[in-house]
Amino acid sequence: MTDMNLDEFRTEVRGWLAENCPEEMRTPVEGDQDVCWGGRNFEFQSEAQKVWLERMAAKGWTVPTWPTEYGGAGLSRAEEKVLLSEMRKINARSPLTSFGIWMLGPALLKFGNDEQKAEHLPKIARGEIRWCQGYSEPNAGSDLASLATKAEDKGDHWIVNGQKVWTSYADKADWIFCLVRTDNTKGKHYGISFVLFDMETPGVEARPIKLISGRSPFCETFFEDVKVPKENLVGEENKGWTIAKYLLTHEREGIGAAAPMRPIHEVAAMSLGLDESDRLADPMLRTKIAEAEIDDWAFGLTMARKLAESKAGQSMGADSSMLKYYGTELNKRKFELMMDAAGHDGLEWESERSRDGKLARSWLRTKANSIEGGTSEIQLNIISKHILELPGA
Repeated sequence: MTDMNLDEFRTEVRGWLAENCPEEMRTPVEGDQDVCWGGRNFEFQSEAQKVWLERMAAKGWTVPTWPTEYGGAGLSRAEEKVLLSEMRKINARSPLTSFGIWMLGPALLKFGNDEQKAEHLPKIARGEIRWCQGYSEPNAGSDLASLATKAEDKGDHWIVNGQKVWTSYADKADWIFCLVRTDNTKGKHYGISFVLFDMETPGVEARPIKLISGRSPFCETFFEDVKVPKENLVGEENKGWTIAKYLLTHEREGIGAAAPMRPIHEVAAMSLGLDESDRLADPMLRTKIAEAEIDDWAFGLTMARKLAESKAGQSMGADSSMLKYYGTELNKRKFELMMDAAGHDGLEWESERSRDGKLARSWLRTKANSIEGGTSEIQLNIISKHILELPGA
């Protein structure tokens, strides 16, 4: 697309957003309660949140680069960048946060059959179904290929038995994309299949796990004689590891791109005040924040470059481990600075003023960033072997 056409598109986007984005959706997200996850049982926090999702979904802009037949807008990468840029200018919230958009959607677009795409992708784009990920098990975390959840062939369906753990929001999800073992006679990376099923299927149970933050975003998920139709197999039977690896690259990109809800310097200015030159009064903290924000900009540019390469058909491969490792370590560092910047206010745990200890609980939650999606140690091993090509790695 030419620069002139992009300018025209920018003008169109700017006008549409001005007319259609509710004022309430132009304020910072303060916590999980402000995030629109969608799903069968999702309760909108306001009419504005509901309207914003409906308008963006109707426009195809919840998944702007997806094909129009699957609920997207068929935008190019350049057009998507324009859309996101114009949304940032008015502080527009994301209309929909979804593991379906983030992880499953790309996998279905690449490996799903026509029926699966037509069935699931439009519902993801409209926020009608909320998904969770059935990967890690009690004895198969970083060594995911050792998974033992078994799918027994019963002709036109499988019977699934086993357990998953650290299943994010499984207690709130409608469907799960799940790795199961369909053949025990092959090596551990083989005989794995990628299947989809409804969380309301008899035999599925999700139990929340309370973390040090006092919250329970993760669950233990149990499967007892769960019936899964054969048409819910994505890709080929026993070749799900290929899909699993592809999906993990998208998960790791997303974890690495996590960020505090509000800029650190704003929190510091509110808590610690400014000097006579309108700068943060604490010079040491000021320096640390500046360094973190510079690193954040550099990381954001690297993310954008890698995503552009991926959309152009270049394999992300081990680069996703690099992005995941650096992004999560940077995110933990930023939240440490957020706690420093907040002073005593950051220690509040239960109060209306602190939104029930939002900052402290979020800071504690970031400790899981370097574990979920593959530990930092595992990412460093992958980087050493596949990017740096170190001897003996």
